[in-house]
Amino acid sequence: MTSDTFNNELKHRFVLNDSLHQLFDAVDAISVQGYDEQRRVIYWNQGSERLYGYSKEEAEGRKLEDLIIPDVLRDSVIQGHKAWLKTGKEIPASEITLRHKNGQHVFVFSSHVMFVNQYGTKQMYCIDIDLKDLRQAQAQITFKEHMLESIFDAIPDLFLLVDLEGLVIDYYSNNTGDYFADSTQFKGQNITDLFSEDQNHHIGIKLERVIKQKTNTRIEYEHRLSDKTRYFEARLSYIDDYDQVMIIIRDITEQHQAAELIRHQAYYDNLTSLPNRFLSLERLSQSLTQSQKHNEKTAVLFLDLDDFKKINDSLGHEIGDKLLIKCAKRLQNAIKNEATVGRLGGDEFIVLINGLVNRNDVVSIIQTLLEALRRPFNLDDKELIMTVSIGVAIYPDDGDSASDLLRNADIAMYQAKALGRNTYSFFTQEMNVIMQRRLVLEAQMHGALERHEFEVYFQPQIDIKNKKIIGAEALIRWHNASLGHVMPDEFIPVAEQTGLIVPIGEFVIKQAMHFLSDWEKNQNSKLSMAVNISPRQFRDEGLFTFIRDQLREMSLSPEQLELEITEGVLMNGQGYIKNALNKIKQLGIKLGMDDFGTGYSSLGYLRKFSFDVLKVDRSFVQGITTNRADYDLVKATIAMARSLGLSVVAEGVETKEQLIMIQGLGCQVVQGFYYSKPLTAKNLLEYSKLFDNTENQSSV
Repeated sequence: MTSDTFNNELKHRFVLNDSLHQLFDAVDAISVQGYDEQRRVIYWNQGSERLYGYSKEEAEGRKLEDLIIPDVLRDSVIQGHKAWLKTGKEIPASEITLRHKNGQHVFVFSSHVMFVNQYGTKQMYCIDIDLKDLRQAQAQITFKEHMLESIFDAIPDLFLLVDLEGLVIDYYSNNTGDYFADSTQFKGQNITDLFSEDQNHHIGIKLERVIKQKTNTRIEYEHRLSDKTRYFEARLSYIDDYDQVMIIIRDITEQHQAAELIRHQAYYDNLTSLPNRFLSLERLSQSLTQSQKHNEKTAVLFLDLDDFKKINDSLGHEIGDKLLIKCAKRLQNAIKNEATVGRLGGDEFIVLINGLVNRNDVVSIIQTLLEALRRPFNLDDKELIMTVSIGVAIYPDDGDSASDLLRNADIAMYQAKALGRNTYSFFTQEMNVIMQRRLVLEAQMHGALERHEFEVYFQPQIDIKNKKIIGAEALIRWHNASLGHVMPDEFIPVAEQTGLIVPIGEFVIKQAMHFLSDWEKNQNSKLSMAVNISPRQFRDEGLFTFIRDQLREMSLSPEQLELEITEGVLMNGQGYIKNALNKIKQLGIKLGMDDFGTGYSSLGYLRKFSFDVLKVDRSFVQGITTNRADYDLVKATIAMARSLGLSVVAEGVETKEQLIMIQGLGCQVVQGFYYSKPLTAKNLLEYSKLFDNTENQSSV
């Protein structure tokens, strides 16, 4: 059908609607369109031209879905129109997004009506209102009804509108929880009557301030519901134009719990739930303020679990974590409400004790803590014995700040370790001097290798039967420009704890092998070299590669090198000790047990691991001529070593009487000041020539 034909048909078939069209033509602020049963435009007023951009001539005869319906709505509009024609199911009025001629969105409120003309033909008219202007008009005219219904429905809050007397004049909430009751419960009541006694007093004060100052404010409070406590926020806003106050109450339980979780994570230890380092120091600062105010003392206890690392290394971190949790509970139970227990990190804890009159008041609490941790722990069918070393610093005697007291308690704890562990020690100024010395040592030790401050000395080992130097022990010496000569007993533990022992140890091994090479060139014979390996070096995976490469570079036989270890190496690394010892054997290096007899289970280690050399500790050798027990121990040690096929070296031989007695017990190799003190490489080479040419050796 052509457009002209369609238009002519319109004039005759829809003449009954002329008066209706005239009405719509007069109301050009509203868009009105008419459609036939095929959804073709039969009417298009000026409001439609302005709203959608199509002129009447452009629109007439075209289908609805081809003009203003977006593609996403096309099928649903067509199906909705067909359903209305066939079943009478009306298209509901609704807000809808349609399409302008230029493709832009048009937001309208669209309603529909169906007419039947004299020919029995159905005609649908759409009345579209531009919501851009209407929404603004609705906001101005229907503040309460439409704004509350359109906005508040989506907000799970309680809205109370109160007058200047605090009476509830309106209420809204779509929340059906226990706290939000029917509106009849609120309307006409005073706002202060809707809360508990504590809450309504607070609310009343806030409401009075908002009305007086014509401002906004907020409060948070908790409310008990059934068997649980929930948390709420109330926002009070003054509405100036109406002299009313809007109170918006929101359930913030989830936010409160989330904030509490964040706070707990920030201030409490995740593993033990004890106050962490940050909170512990904050509480310590608060305690110091109170102690100063009341002229009292505060004790800071620094606790460190003894040998906890062995638990982690041998049984795993899972067992270690369980042990820490149990230790934390025991500490809490031991002090109850008398003090604060916190975890500083790792196996370190802190205990704060307030209200002390003198420093001795804390001793009974310390004894209780020691006893609490001495009891065996049962974990995964294992019984573990754990002890603790405790350092004590007292305010104000040992410091007047949290950081000073914690540092001094830490220093005292190290003193407790030195005393044998499983005990406590009060801080003294002498300890501080020792710690300051340690800090200076640590600072000077950094860069000492680069400054060539270390030197390796060698103490000869003598075959007393054949009157021959058969070996030497490499010993590190340190001379610093600021500190002078520093003894190994002082700087080796510092190097061990800082990790500097690894490069220092490699330096010793390298110098020792250079000396072996020089010895062969000068003496035309082979020498055995003993090098002490510390626990930290023994755990260094690169150590054995370094030794192997040095042996190859110096063209030395592996059996010329002897690595000496103490029980400390074996006890501190049971998780990897076997692999390390296997590597020593694979390289062909000898393994020596140093300081034999000073530990508790050396015999067990000799049976378990393949040692080649056993060194009798100097403390027993020095007492061999005066102490029967020392004599018997040395005698038994030599006999046992011979039965196990081990070589024996007696350390610390300083007198002829000791030498004669050692030789009489069957020990053939000795070292000590009777023959020589540790010498430089150059001096040892010179001493060897003198030794060979002297028939009656004596101390040098």
